[in-house]
Amino acid sequence: MSIVTSLKHVLFTATASLAVLPAVQAMAAPNPVKSSPDGALLPVSVDGDKGKVLLTLPAADSEGISGRYLFTQAIKTGLGSADIRIDRGMQGETRVLAFRRMGAKVAVLFENPRYTASGDAAVLQGARASFPFSTVAMLDIVENASGAGATVDLTPLLTSDAMDLAGALGAAAKGFRISDKLSAVDTAAVKVFPRNIEFEAVQTFVSDTPGREVETIAPDPRMVSFTVHSSLVALPEPGFVPRRFDIRSGAHATQVYDFGTPLGSPVLTEYANHFRLEKTDPTAARSPVKKPIVFYIDSAAPEPIRTALAEGVQWWADAFDAAGFIGAFRAEILPAGVDPQDVRYNVVNWADRQNRSWSYGGGVIDPRTGEIVKGNVVLGALRVRQDISIFEALVGTAGDDTGTANDPVRVSLARIRQLGAHEVGHAIGFVHNFSASLQDRASVMDYPGPKVAIANGKLDLGDAYAAGIGAWDKFTVDWLYGQPAPGVDPDKAAADKAVAAHAAGFIFGTDIDGRAADLAVPGVNMWTEGQDKPEDLAHTMQVRRIALDTFGPHVLHSGEPLSNLRRKFVPIWLFHRYSVDATGKIVGGVRYDYAVAGDGRPAPSPVPAAEQLAAIDALVGTLSERELTVPAALSMMLSSGTSARPDAEAQREFLRSAGSAVFDPLVAAEVAAQVTLDSLLAPARLARLQIQHGYDSAQPGVETLLAKLQPVIAAHDSAAGRRIAHRTILSIAASAHDAETPADVAAELDGYLIALSRTYAKAGGESSRALWERAVAATLTDPKRLQAEIDKSGRPRPAVPAGMPIGGETGWFDETME
Repeated sequence: MSIVTSLKHVLFTATASLAVLPAVQAMAAPNPVKSSPDGALLPVSVDGDKGKVLLTLPAADSEGISGRYLFTQAIKTGLGSADIRIDRGMQGETRVLAFRRMGAKVAVLFENPRYTASGDAAVLQGARASFPFSTVAMLDIVENASGAGATVDLTPLLTSDAMDLAGALGAAAKGFRISDKLSAVDTAAVKVFPRNIEFEAVQTFVSDTPGREVETIAPDPRMVSFTVHSSLVALPEPGFVPRRFDIRSGAHATQVYDFGTPLGSPVLTEYANHFRLEKTDPTAARSPVKKPIVFYIDSAAPEPIRTALAEGVQWWADAFDAAGFIGAFRAEILPAGVDPQDVRYNVVNWADRQNRSWSYGGGVIDPRTGEIVKGNVVLGALRVRQDISIFEALVGTAGDDTGTANDPVRVSLARIRQLGAHEVGHAIGFVHNFSASLQDRASVMDYPGPKVAIANGKLDLGDAYAAGIGAWDKFTVDWLYGQPAPGVDPDKAAADKAVAAHAAGFIFGTDIDGRAADLAVPGVNMWTEGQDKPEDLAHTMQVRRIALDTFGPHVLHSGEPLSNLRRKFVPIWLFHRYSVDATGKIVGGVRYDYAVAGDGRPAPSPVPAAEQLAAIDALVGTLSERELTVPAALSMMLSSGTSARPDAEAQREFLRSAGSAVFDPLVAAEVAAQVTLDSLLAPARLARLQIQHGYDSAQPGVETLLAKLQPVIAAHDSAAGRRIAHRTILSIAASAHDAETPADVAAELDGYLIALSRTYAKAGGESSRALWERAVAATLTDPKRLQAEIDKSGRPRPAVPAGMPIGGETGWFDETME
């Protein structure tokens, strides 16, 4: 699933198969001191008794630098937390590391290649001197080597917190810091190769206030230890051809600021990230390659998941073949004994966590050129189990492991194939295309919603997920990796392909327009299937209704506690949440492409009024009592008790109860209503309605939206109706008080509420309806009371259980390709 994972990683060749780059023997330390063999990147010796790793550096150059290398760290043993992203297999940033002698010490510097300057040496030096570098360790010189080199103790670098794990832990607690006394290099784990050296260290982080998440997971939460893998790698060899980034391409990029570009040219240069892939015959339209891209599937993934992942990842071979690269890509199971953190191997890691969470793909990318040197993927193990649970809630457990259309296990394996292909897509250079579902599932880089058909009044999962690579994926591989005939400018050829793709009808929308519910571009949506129109929302609501009408003990396994029904109920009750978000983008929507000057794409335009009105009506329809009332029989069924201890993995996925295990159907109504109201009344959406209506009075404005919501507020004769109406009124008030809401929009919302309060204040009698109306009026006319209601959880909302993979839901995507 992303948006860019730390686009700052690197190496020399990451696609080498096991046979291509044989390991120089791993360096165990049964003896006090053991030296590296000939052919190593640098001479290394380990002192097992003293716990030191000694590295012999070459003589310094004219700048005082004793070699530049790539340096990256990875997590070998993780935290297992969804909220704190320290995952087994996670790759840290890749730095350009330089050793610089300074008196009796050797400084380890992280240079700053993001800022450079074309031109002569003085111009380049001026750019380098204008921006900071980082000194991350000062190494003791153990011995002055022959040829003016030096042997240094590398231990301080290997035990340094270059991945900022203390910061990650500190995001959920206070006071975490690395403990030098409880950290050490594992001298038995050093491995030396011709172009890379691999190290491991135990790093321990201590805190007297570790926080609830760490307390739940760690055996002693005050002292949390990780095995951190470090790689020192030779700089990539010459010959890599960078590809200029194009916003139309579906690629992700590395940014370099070049202050030596000609006047009138941009200072910012962006390089599309890709592997070095070369044909044996550059003149041939189709040719074998010199070195294929091989991704290894972590053997920690159990069967049948392991095989399904290999099958899904292998889909990319079709895209490379279509681009003219014969045998350029393959997926294999990681052989026994191969270290998945070794930078020579592209790996799909399998990570267990306490809760379900995101998977992500990225890797080691040269920050100077955008060359991908190692592809690295981390897949969360509970994702597939959550999918099975949802499909069991839709159609029951009777079909499990039968291989039939409605077998939840079969469908979930179809999804894991797609997920494996998706995350590897990030690792080979591509971002999301959330518009692919509008084009017959054109890309594995979408977030696919399952296609749930209705046949004879029953749900059918026979075609839940597509199989194979998509047409958009073939375009992106050809754009990023395709090589024109010798003498043709590759960037010009790639730009021509982008124009041709648009002419062929391809559409592309990514995270910037697809992730948040209040965004503006229709069709750029996550977890939806179809055309993202009101008709699709209607179909989703019908699927939801059928599932709820048949919901019962058959969705559990024999002997499973009936109390587990409450967990399986939530994704069905909120099954429409993503379709609501998709339909919401039509309201106040604007259609535009990622265009460049001169490419002839149409200008941005508002969604026509008729489409917006239809979308408003469809969304308001989801707020009806019929859709949000839980039948009494089902409510009692969902109230089964349990004597078991709380399951930490499940707690955040329950609706608030009415005491212990007693299910509260009115909370369920409030939660589902809030999902729609959050979309409809988002300040950004209201602002766009106001703008569009100002330009064209035929377009719906804020007043139109409030008028459409009026029947929902008026339908408060029942308890469920009053809860829905109350949510609606408070959501309007919250938007009026939101700092992001423009003043003129807030004035309209306030005016509506003032008029409503005056009407309700006149309600006579002692009926439930009249009492409720007078209470609403009292709240609306008492600023302190109203603000207190609004301040609950930041907005007037019940706790909406997580839908998407949980853990770090709002903070990952500036740095991670999910």
